[in-house]
Amino acid sequence: MNTDTLASLILDQQQIIKRIQLVPREFNFEDNMDYVLVGLRRAGKSFLLFQRAQELLKKGISLEQIIYINFEDERLINFKLEDFNDILVAANQITTKKHYFFFDEIQNITGWEHFARRMADQKEIVYITGSNSKMLGHDIIMRLGGRYLTKYVSPFNFNEFLTANEIPHTQTDLLLTSIKGRVRAKANEYLQYGGLPEAIQLQDKRNYLNNIYQNIYLADIIVRNRIRNPEALRIMIRKIADTVMHELSYSKLYNAVKSVGLTVSKNSIIEYVENVKNAYLLFTTKNYFNKFTSRESIPRYYFTDNGLLNIFLVNKSASLLENQVAVKLFNQYQNKIYYLKSNKTGIDVDFYVPEAQTAIQVAWTIQDEAREREVNNLIKLHHSFKDAQQLVIVTKDDRKEIITKDGAEIKVVPLVDFLLNLD
Repeated sequence: MNTDTLASLILDQQQIIKRIQLVPREFNFEDNMDYVLVGLRRAGKSFLLFQRAQELLKKGISLEQIIYINFEDERLINFKLEDFNDILVAANQITTKKHYFFFDEIQNITGWEHFARRMADQKEIVYITGSNSKMLGHDIIMRLGGRYLTKYVSPFNFNEFLTANEIPHTQTDLLLTSIKGRVRAKANEYLQYGGLPEAIQLQDKRNYLNNIYQNIYLADIIVRNRIRNPEALRIMIRKIADTVMHELSYSKLYNAVKSVGLTVSKNSIIEYVENVKNAYLLFTTKNYFNKFTSRESIPRYYFTDNGLLNIFLVNKSASLLENQVAVKLFNQYQNKIYYLKSNKTGIDVDFYVPEAQTAIQVAWTIQDEAREREVNNLIKLHHSFKDAQQLVIVTKDDRKEIITKDGAEIKVVPLVDFLLNLD
């Protein structure tokens, strides 16, 4: 590879880093660690690389030390594994100071992981991302031999979503009636269309989300895993979307696919579920009360972005509300969230976070009969499960505190407050 071409590409990219305007994202990096960013397609991994580069500049790193390579640049169309060392030569042409390497869409180069491991072994500082079916998180961990920290990149959380929409949302701002109205309107939009960054400014959000889903479905799941029965996979995903909020065993998924006349094995269904989770389209919660084997086989499923779930739904606001709460918890606690269900006590609670000792119910409203159902579940939990120190009900708009006769304190919070960490 011509090192002058590489140097020119690096210098061009440095100018982009210098001037690009970004929505600040809530991520922290250790200064002397190597990272690979993983997550849902189009969640904003590349822009997070730009953000990290700008953070280094603010810390006193000079622009010439930032070596950013986008492997989708047409000038690298003939780049091969043996050309990677030329990047180091080109970097030293620009400066002999310590370099900070950013490799975007590196999966386009076959064998890239060998170079990435060598860079880590030589104590270089490296940040890597890739966004297609050749490079998903679980593969990366194995292929990089534990030399890199993985960081999950979700679509925008609600704070970032409001920032991207240029809506102030400090606690002082939220005292203003005009700001409250704008924030609530955006909460409704976020509930319906999720937080994929590119969707924010689009008028036809649903069409964009459909296209993203088809890319994930075809490239990140079917092609990558060489799935021979894509129709069975399609039916399975639709069944999961229809049953968000409810536990769903592999047997039920298997029967749902069989019921439409498709031939598929239960083992294939189990593999399909893992394929979809590995593409970051879905995540699961497990019953904290169950033994390990039951935990694994009867989960509840959620989509990592509400917009992608919503393309399957018609008039299912309650499903979107619970999925949004699940996304918020998953982004904060990853796989350390559960649901609570006991046939013996009759307890059925949507979420439990052991780290926060918090149990959470989700209900569109707690008016009328809904109040008795949701509150009674938490009261029963209060009597029998002392690890749940905080009891919360997240609703669409209701806000109040309930103190029961036996001293249970239940905080009812609207979705907006929950998303903004106001309670």
